[in-house]
Amino acid sequence: MGIQTATHSSGAVRNITPNDSTDLPLGVCRAIRVGGAGDLSVVDLTGETVVIPSVLAGETLPVEATRINATGTTATLITALF
Repeated sequence: MGIQTATHSSGAVRNITPNDSTDLPLGVCRAIRVGGAGDLSVVDLTGETVVIPSVLAGETLPVEATRINATGTTATLITALF
């Protein structure tokens, strides 16, 4: 869903608190930025939960996701780009 822009850049950003039952506030994100290193557990567009291991601090992942789970996530300072 997301906010539509003329380019592929983000139209909105939200700081995210990982949650095992609540989807991202604006629907599907375009990318995820991680401020503190660790693992990131995301639910992808097919509903599959995938743990992305060893994400670096400051890394931006070009991943479309509907949720960032608390279980399996050790990364911190997570921002979703919509």
